[in-house]
Amino acid sequence: MIHVRNAWHVAAWSMDIEPNAPFPITIANDRIVIWRNDNGDVTALADRCVHRLAPLSLGRCEGERLRCMYHGLLFNRDGSVAEIPGQDLIPTGASVRAYPVVDRHSWIWVWLGDPALADPALIPQAVGFDDPDWILGRGQLDYAAEARLIHDNLCDFSHLSYVHPASFGANENWALTRPKVTVLDRAVRFERWVTAQSGMRGGDRDQPVDVWSFYEYHVPGILLMPSASYPAGTADKLNGKAPPPDMPKTGVTFTSQAVTALTDKTSRYFFSWGPHKDHGDEALRDMLMGIADQAFGEDKIMIEAQQRVIDQSPDVRIMPTSADVGVTQFNRLVERLSRDETL
Repeated sequence: MIHVRNAWHVAAWSMDIEPNAPFPITIANDRIVIWRNDNGDVTALADRCVHRLAPLSLGRCEGERLRCMYHGLLFNRDGSVAEIPGQDLIPTGASVRAYPVVDRHSWIWVWLGDPALADPALIPQAVGFDDPDWILGRGQLDYAAEARLIHDNLCDFSHLSYVHPASFGANENWALTRPKVTVLDRAVRFERWVTAQSGMRGGDRDQPVDVWSFYEYHVPGILLMPSASYPAGTADKLNGKAPPPDMPKTGVTFTSQAVTALTDKTSRYFFSWGPHKDHGDEALRDMLMGIADQAFGEDKIMIEAQQRVIDQSPDVRIMPTSADVGVTQFNRLVERLSRDETL
C-alpha cells in the first residue's frame, strides 16, 4: 500500500492521551509512542530504545522525559538520550526519532515525513469537542483491511443505497446520482443533492428531506462533512445548484472522520458526528451516534470481507464504473504526493 508520509496522520483522540501514560500506536508501519506531560505537552518518539530495542511504550514518564523500563535509559522529548544508568559517557548519536506532533480538533496528529515540512497549517479543519457550536459523539473501529479500501468506500457514496438502507435510511438515489468532483491541492471535494431521504437529520424520520451532500476527503484520509437537509423539493427549486448559506434548513450536522493506516493490511477508523446546537440536542446526537455505530459496523463487515477476497485472488483486477471518479482522483492524488516525496 502507498503511504503519504508528508502528511498529518491522526494517531488518537486527544482525550485518550492521559498525562504520564505512554500510548503506543503504529502508523504506516512506524511504531510510535506518544505521551503527555503534566503541562499538557504531547511528545511522539519512535517506540524503541536505542539499547536493546525494547518498546518505550512500556516505559515510565519522568517529568519532561521518558525512561525505558528495560535497562533504564532516559530520553528527552527530542529523542536524545539524557542518561544511561551506570555510564557517564553518552555516545554521539544516541537518540531515537522524534515526530512532529500537534494536539488539535480533539485529535493527536503526527507527521511521518520530513520534519522541515511539518506545517500545522496543513492540518485539515475538523470540528473538535472544544467547538461550542456542535454537539458531538465519537467512536472508533479497527479494521483487518488496508486503509485504501476504506478510502475507496468514503469516496464513493453510491454504496449507501445497498449497505446502509437500514441504518442511514438511504434509498437508491445515492446510487443513481453522481456528485460533482473537484480535485484540490491535498483533497478531493464532493457535492450534490440527494433527494427524498429519511428525515432523521432533522429528528423526524417520517418526513423525507432533500440532502445537500458536501464533503472533502483530505490526504492521508480525513473526511470533513458539514451536512444539511432541506424540505423535500428544495433541490428541484434550486435546479440542482448549491443552496445559499441563509436558506432555512431542517437539520445541520457535522462529521469528522479519519482513516489511519496502521500497517499495510490493518487500519483504524475514527469518527465524530452530531448536530449544530441550533438544530439539535444531546438526544439527537445520541440517536445519530447509534445510527453511526450500526452503519460503520456495516462498512467494516463489507470491507473486511472485500480484503479477504483480494488476498485470495491477487491477480484479479477490478472493473471501474462511473461512480469511481472520486475514488480514482483520490488515489491519483495519493500517488502524486507519494511520488513527490521521492524526488
